[in-house]
Amino acid sequence: MARKHRLAWSLLTALIAALLLTEGAPAESAKQGSVDEASSPVVTDSQAASPLAADTPGTPTTWWDEFKDPKDGDVDMSRWLLQHKGALLVPIIITEPAVGTGGGLAAVFFRRPKQSEESKERGDRIPPDIYGVGAFKTENGTYGYGLGGTFHFKDDTWRYAALAGKASVNLDFYTQGLLQETRKIGYNLDGIFAYQQVSRRLGRSDWFLSGRWIYMDLDSRLNLQSDHQYFQPKDFTSRASGLGLGLSYDSRDNTLTPSKGWLWRLEGTAYAPAFGSDNTFQTYRTHVYGYLPIAQHWVLGLRGDVRAARGETPFYQLPSIDLRGISYGRYQDENVGMIEAELRWNLTPRWALVGFGGAGKAWGRRADFGDASTHATEGVGLRYLIARALGLYVGLDWARSQDDHAYYVQVGSAWR
Repeated sequence: MARKHRLAWSLLTALIAALLLTEGAPAESAKQGSVDEASSPVVTDSQAASPLAADTPGTPTTWWDEFKDPKDGDVDMSRWLLQHKGALLVPIIITEPAVGTGGGLAAVFFRRPKQSEESKERGDRIPPDIYGVGAFKTENGTYGYGLGGTFHFKDDTWRYAALAGKASVNLDFYTQGLLQETRKIGYNLDGIFAYQQVSRRLGRSDWFLSGRWIYMDLDSRLNLQSDHQYFQPKDFTSRASGLGLGLSYDSRDNTLTPSKGWLWRLEGTAYAPAFGSDNTFQTYRTHVYGYLPIAQHWVLGLRGDVRAARGETPFYQLPSIDLRGISYGRYQDENVGMIEAELRWNLTPRWALVGFGGAGKAWGRRADFGDASTHATEGVGLRYLIARALGLYVGLDWARSQDDHAYYVQVGSAWR
């Protein structure tokens, strides 16, 4: 029997995504070359890291002028976010049937990291520090809140990311037996979570080596005591504490909405009593994102993502298919694999349309890879360049699969 539902973790990671947005990109983005604004409105990190005053000459005369770009007169939050250290308010929209409709809000701040004169003379460009707070709640009583950020030090030689928060999630869990009918079981997860990661650039290359610590203390309770027959005691352990290592390569031209380059990561995390965990298990992930300009106004994005878990993994930490249009946790097992493509059409220097589609499999306990079902998704979206000096797009996606459909508010890239 395979256990299906990891929505608690998906809601927490949705909050992580809203707060952290991204881990950043290479300091030496000048090596990749800049993107011609006539062919693409996306701003490279080289352009985004340049002094804002150089991009937006003149002094605002009214409060509303703070939210306009003098270059084209369109709505733009670059001044508000960078010069005045204002917040970008990010709505969190939840349309998950298991917890009911709901939403929340994240306040995200941007700051230019300190940069040495030597680094400036070399033409190095450092992505902005990003930090914030957020909270969400749904109609069935599910809620969560947290704070976090990503920061760059010593001319982007070191990177640090952290998150902490609390959540209480009411949802359903699906048993999947080969000989038994699928059963829906209601349960609650309530507790705290924390995440920290330190990354070190290898020389002046685009490679990074990282170490992380993940901690969760979650009290899991079933709505009906009679449903305990479908679980083992290890499924209800509360503390999961793990240490992990990662290796990544990042040549993207922009950290928030890339138009060119690649991001590749390989990471593994070990949970054990020696680290404060109740169970002994391991989680792994490798993924690659590619961004290819294929015509003057077109960008093709490609994604491959594989995740796995081994050992006494609590049911809420088993990997799940993570694609727009599929409820996170609906298809879950010891292994999942996903592919996805996204085509972006830059209609104007501010507006863009996207179309995307993907497919995924979950296999291991329930079925071998060859016997596992393939689940496909498709969707469309709209984007607006809200902060030209950061290369930051915001927008809305609609996606569907064979079982469901959903809307997503996007800040930056949809892939994290």
